[in-house]
Amino acid sequence: MQTGILYACAAYFIWGLLPLYLKALKHVPALEILLHRMIWSLVFLAIILAVRKHWGWLKPALCNRKVVLRFIASAAVLSINWFIYIWAVNAGRVVDASLGYFINPLVNVMFGYLLLHERLRPAQWGAIAVAAAGVLWLTIQAGQLPWIGLMLAATFGTYGLLRKTAPLGALEGLSLETLLLTPFAMIWLGWLISQGQSGFVNGDAATHWLLIAAGPITAIPLLLFAAGARRIPMSLLGLLQYIGPTLQMGLGVFLWHEPFGSEKLVGFALIWSALVLYTLENLFNSRKLKQIAA
Repeated sequence: MQTGILYACAAYFIWGLLPLYLKALKHVPALEILLHRMIWSLVFLAIILAVRKHWGWLKPALCNRKVVLRFIASAAVLSINWFIYIWAVNAGRVVDASLGYFINPLVNVMFGYLLLHERLRPAQWGAIAVAAAGVLWLTIQAGQLPWIGLMLAATFGTYGLLRKTAPLGALEGLSLETLLLTPFAMIWLGWLISQGQSGFVNGDAATHWLLIAAGPITAIPLLLFAAGARRIPMSLLGLLQYIGPTLQMGLGVFLWHEPFGSEKLVGFALIWSALVLYTLENLFNSRKLKQIAA
């Protein structure tokens, strides 16, 4: 249990501090950062697979059309999520990006209801209603939907849904996704280099190393998360997941002084209230089920 908590916390801390890494690459276009993230993630994962001599799953997966199509879909959704997040951070919209990961658990609940026909308990409906009120408030105050947060929540929720029903584990699934993405990334990156528009080629040594580091920075927290999730209850994992967006929002507000006036605070407060209701209801229901099982 203690080891699982450490793994999960480490994963969420890395995700929470990810804007610091992306800000160091703000001179590189978001699309190119995404391309390097794909390529160097595959390199890093290939090293892990080679060290563990864990290749037996790859050929059957590639020969299974349904598996390949499912992971093409999850890879595409993950790419969209990554690109929006990278762009948002370097456009000075870290607070807006953090919103997506605050509301993501509630989006997952709605996807479960709409797509997996899961039944929602009254308190879960209440949490969704309060969160919807928060989004509506932010929309009215800004004069537009908080599209960054909603897109990040929707894409990551879709990714989670696709991976929930996928036949491969965390390491194998991420490896297959990056394997499917990398050929396109290399072609696009090759075109940028041929046009003299590559931040990697035109950058200094620090830029080179930062872009190469995209591999482990992407893969390590995902592997830590998978290791933690196997060791601790989902209810505890659900509580820990708010570490990431809380750190991100803190960086946006206190380090980069992004706007966070009383109008935005009201909207976020409604969403946080929804998360408190959702989390407490989950804890209560888990305890009740344990008592029944005992």
